[in-house]
Amino acid sequence: MRHDSASADSSPTVIRFAGFEVDLRAAEVRQRGVKVRLQNQPFQILQMLLERPGQIVTRDEIRSRIWPADTFVDFEHSVNTAVKKLRQALGDRAENPVFIETLPRQGFRFIAAIDEPPKTVPVPAPISGPQPRNYRKYVMAGTLTLAVAAGFIFLRVASFRSGGFSPNTVHSIAVLPLVNLSSDPNEEYFSEGMTSELITDLARFSRLQVISHTSVKRYKDSKRPLPEIARELGVDAVIEGTVMRSGNRARISVQLIDARSDRHVWANSYDRDVRDILSLQAELAQNIATEAGVHLTASEQARLAKKRVADPAAHEALLKGDFYWNRSTCTGFRQAVEYYQQAINTDPSYVPAYAGIGDSYFYLADMGCMPQQEGFPKSKQFALKAVELDPDLPDAHTILGTLAFYYEWDWARTDKELQQAIALDPNDGGAHASFAIYLTAIGRPADGLAEIRKAQQLDPVSQMSNITSTYVFYLAHQFDQAIAAAKRILELYPQSGAAYYWLGQCYEQQGKVQEALAAYRHASTVEELQGRPPQSLREFWQRKSAVQRASKQDACLQMQTSAHLGNRETTLDLLEWGFQHHCDGLQFLKVEPIYDNLRDDARYKNLLSRLGL
Repeated sequence: MRHDSASADSSPTVIRFAGFEVDLRAAEVRQRGVKVRLQNQPFQILQMLLERPGQIVTRDEIRSRIWPADTFVDFEHSVNTAVKKLRQALGDRAENPVFIETLPRQGFRFIAAIDEPPKTVPVPAPISGPQPRNYRKYVMAGTLTLAVAAGFIFLRVASFRSGGFSPNTVHSIAVLPLVNLSSDPNEEYFSEGMTSELITDLARFSRLQVISHTSVKRYKDSKRPLPEIARELGVDAVIEGTVMRSGNRARISVQLIDARSDRHVWANSYDRDVRDILSLQAELAQNIATEAGVHLTASEQARLAKKRVADPAAHEALLKGDFYWNRSTCTGFRQAVEYYQQAINTDPSYVPAYAGIGDSYFYLADMGCMPQQEGFPKSKQFALKAVELDPDLPDAHTILGTLAFYYEWDWARTDKELQQAIALDPNDGGAHASFAIYLTAIGRPADGLAEIRKAQQLDPVSQMSNITSTYVFYLAHQFDQAIAAAKRILELYPQSGAAYYWLGQCYEQQGKVQEALAAYRHASTVEELQGRPPQSLREFWQRKSAVQRASKQDACLQMQTSAHLGNRETTLDLLEWGFQHHCDGLQFLKVEPIYDNLRDDARYKNLLSRLGL
C-alpha cells in the first residue's frame, strides 16, 4: 500500500486508490486533493473495507464495530444507508460497482486496486539506431527503433463551462493504459490489448478526437496528476481503469474523468465471459461516447450494432500478436506474424489478423529486417485479403496506400487508399502522417502541413509524428520551422539520430556549416567519425561516400550523397540508375531540397515526367 507515514505498527495512515486519498488519521477522504464530504459511519465502513481489500467484510463485523450491542438502531436500514452514502461520495453504483461490491446476505468487499508505493524505475535513454537505408526508414519506420518516451507538448484549450463538467464540451479523449490486476504478469498482453481495442473502437466516432495508442502508452504506470497528463495530450476527458482475467472470465472497470477539473464523471464495471469480449468492447465504447455527450451517426450506430463474433482462441492470438508488434523490433514483428497466423489458422475469416500480418511484413521490409522485394509483396497480399473480407477496415487501406507510395509509385492509388483510410477512421494519426508526406512530396506543402498538424493532435507525444513533422517542414523548404521541431524532439530524445540527421540537413541548406557538422556528428556511424572530425561538409560527405562504397551499401544512397557533394552530372546519372532500379527516395524528387540546383536541367525534368511528378 502506498502511504505517506506510518504508525508504530507500520500501518498506513494514508491509502490511495483510483485518484482518491483516504487519510485514516484525519478521517478525511480527498479526490485528487479536493476534500469529499463523508459522515463518520460511512467513513468507518470504508476504513474497514480498506483494511482488508478484496476480502468480505461481513455485516456482523460492521455491526459489532460501529453499532455495539447496547446501541438501539434499525441496523439493516442504517448499514444500507451508510453504504449508499459511501458509494455516492465515491461516485460508485451498486448495480455496476467499481469500488464496493455487495454480497447479498453476507457483506461487502472493496474490489478496486490499492496504489502501491511509488518505485524509482530508471528510464532508459532513447536508443539511436543505425543510419537508415532509405528516407522511409528515417521518417516512418526508423523512428520505431527509438525508445518512445515523450514528445513535444501540443496545447489545446479545452472548452469547459465554469463550475463543472458538461458532456457537450467533450471533443477529445484519451484512454490511459488499463491496469492489469491479474497476479500473472504474463497476462499483460491482455490488458494492453483491451486498451488498444478500446481506443480503436472510440476512434471510429467521427465527432470524437481520440489520442493514439502510441502516445498514451508512455503513461503506463505513471503517477503523474491526470490534469497534467491531459494538458500534454490536449484532451477534455480521460478514461482510466483496470482489467482482471481469471480463467474464462474477464472483469473490466473504467471511469470517465473530467480532465480540466479532475472530477469523476462516470464509472462502470463489466464482468463477462471472454467469449463475449468483443461485444463487451463495443458496448463499452458506446457507453463512453454516450456519457461524453457524443451523438453517433447512423453509420456508426450500425457498425456498433453489427454482431461482432470471433473465435476466442483467434482473438487471444491476435492480442498476443499486437503485444509483440508494439515492441517495434525485427524480432517483435516476426513474433507478431506467428501469432497473427495462429489466429488465421483458427479462424480463416478473422480480418484483423490479415491486416496485422500485412502491417508486420511492411515494417520487416522497410526496416531492413528482410529484403524489400520479399516483404512488400507479402504485405500487399495480406492487406488485399483483409480488404476483400472487410472493405471498411481502415488499417488495411493505410497499408495499401503506404505501399502504393513507397513501393509502387502509384500516386493515384496512394491518394485513394489514404483518403479512404482517413474517412473510415479520422482518428488514425499514422494515416494522417502518411498523407502529409504524400501531399508534400507531390507539391502540395500547405495541404501536407495541415495533415501533419492533425497527426500531431491525434498523436501528440509520439516521436514518429514529431519526426514526420520535421521532415514535412524540411521538404516544404521551411527550414526554421523544421529546426525548431527537431530541437523540440531533442529536448525529449537527446540521442535521436533521426532528429540530428534532419537538423543537419536543415542547417546545411541554410549554409550554417559548423551547426550542420555538429548535428551530423551526432547522427553518424563510427566508421564516418574515425580519425579527426571532418572540417567541412564536403569532407563529411566524402567520408560517407567512402563508407558506402567500402561496405557495399545500397547504391540508391549514393545518389543523395553525390547531390550533397555537388557532383551534378554524376548525380543525374545516379538518379537515372535509381529510376531503373526503383530506388526509394525518388518519390521526393519534386521537392527534395538537395536537388534544387538540378530543377532547370532537361534530364531532371524528363525524369520527373517519367515518375508522374
